Amino acid sequence: MISDEIRRLHELHQAGALSDAEFEQAKAKVLASEQVNLNKGTGGYERQVGGFEARLRTLRRSRTDRWLGGVCSGLGVTFGMDAWVWRLIFALLTIMTSGIGAVVYLLLWIFVPEE
Repeated sequence: MISDEIRRLHELHQAGALSDAEFEQAKAKVLASEQVNLNKGTGGYERQVGGFEARLRTLRRSRTDRWLGGVCSGLGVTFGMDAWVWRLIFALLTIMTSGIGAVVYLLLWIFVPEE
C-alpha cells in the first residue's frame, strides 16, 4: 500500500538514512507510480496511474532510427521493445487485415509528434 511505503520512507528519513532531498525524491517516485484501486466487489477493475496512459502521453516519433516516419522506433523506446518487433507487427497487420496496419501506422505518423 502507498501509505505504508511513504511511512517507511519517513522512518528512514527520521533515522537519518535519507537526506531531505533523497526523501522528497523517493516520495515523489512512490506517488508517481501510485495505483488507483477502483474495485467494486469482485467484478471491479484496477487502473495504474503512470502506466500505459502515461507512456502513451510520452510517445514520440524517432528522428534518428527511422525507416519511414519513426513510429516503430518511438513505440519501441516507449514500450521497451526493439523497433523491428513493431515493424513486424505493422507488416503482419497490414498483410492479414487488408491494410489496417498501414492505416494505423499512417495515423500514428500524423498524430504522434517528433522527439
